[in-house]
Amino acid sequence: MAAVGHGGHRFHLVGHDWGASLAWQIEDQHPERLASLIILSRPHPLTFARALELLHGEQRRRSGHHRTFLEPDAGPNILADNANWLRTRLTKNGVPPAAIEAHLSVIGDPQAMEAALAWYRARGVRHAPVGPTTVPTLFIWGDQDDTVGRTAAEGTGEFIAAPYQFATLPGVGHYAADQVPKQVNALLL
Repeated sequence: MAAVGHGGHRFHLVGHDWGASLAWQIEDQHPERLASLIILSRPHPLTFARALELLHGEQRRRSGHHRTFLEPDAGPNILADNANWLRTRLTKNGVPPAAIEAHLSVIGDPQAMEAALAWYRARGVRHAPVGPTTVPTLFIWGDQDDTVGRTAAEGTGEFIAAPYQFATLPGVGHYAADQVPKQVNALLL
């Protein structure tokens, strides 16, 4: 991070899902280094936490797989039967077959799967809350995202203290960059 954005040069930071979780934290700790923040499929941490706390809210149900990922046998279970659970989830989210195979060429390796699951198992390590975002922000959300509900997505704007754009992609799931890459790229540009 020290080399990027050094000398007064700012950069545009883009993140999806866990990468977006990191991007929110980077912005919180180093806003002076960013020209903008572009987030796909991961609401601001404060609205996400608020949505998870709703007893009868949809976010708790949508995030249920997080608990499963904490189980010691999660990796083998996800990759069982030729990664059937993962293939089914990606297919339901509109990810094209070629992109599914590209994902599985990496994440289908048991060690890579364990490394990915380590992100879920390590959550909560950073105890300081992320504050309001102070750089121009674009949040991209597919309205068919099976892991992020409307309440959490629409609440993101409440925690942006800078120019903000909320782009909803109708009919698009959690993996917007795979499902509608031209639309996502147009928004990025």
